[in-house]
Amino acid sequence: MHDYSIRVAAPEDLDAARAVMLDTVYRDFGSGYVPRWHRDIIDPAAAYLASDRHTLLVAVDQHDSEVVATAALDSRGPAHPPNPRGVAERYPSGETAQVRRVYVRPGHRRRGIARRLVRGLVDFAVADGGYRAVYLHTDPAVEGAEAFWRSVGNVVHDEREDPGGGQGIVHFEIPVGR
Repeated sequence: MHDYSIRVAAPEDLDAARAVMLDTVYRDFGSGYVPRWHRDIIDPAAAYLASDRHTLLVAVDQHDSEVVATAALDSRGPAHPPNPRGVAERYPSGETAQVRRVYVRPGHRRRGIARRLVRGLVDFAVADGGYRAVYLHTDPAVEGAEAFWRSVGNVVHDEREDPGGGQGIVHFEIPVGR
């Protein structure tokens, strides 16, 4: 049985957090590292620790002190393009807490870690006081992603329903009262 602690990433956690993120984009997404999409992964300190309005959480396995999951939040709303114009207009930068990099190593999935991490991000956004919405998007082709996000948020736009299918991405808002 594993116990996990959730905490704000410290500088000494960043290499392990980066490894979780890179392993996920290569293994689960099949895209590998793409600079225009994943620049924050290479420098998580600048992306998530340098601003008081951003955060990076990690889940640590208490058995061996291994970082087994990540979750991040920043104040950049979804850009258009590539996201639909209506989504970008609804979730402007500065007013939107965007959830990013909720990744759990395969051997630690289905233990409630992602849900605890997301709850921590929402609590952070609420405590900030300047965010009016918590937003995220996911690729439904990633196993389990769409079902998980539907369990914690509300679909605000499903690109699969757009003419031509858009990028096939599903956009969500997480109610801050959850």
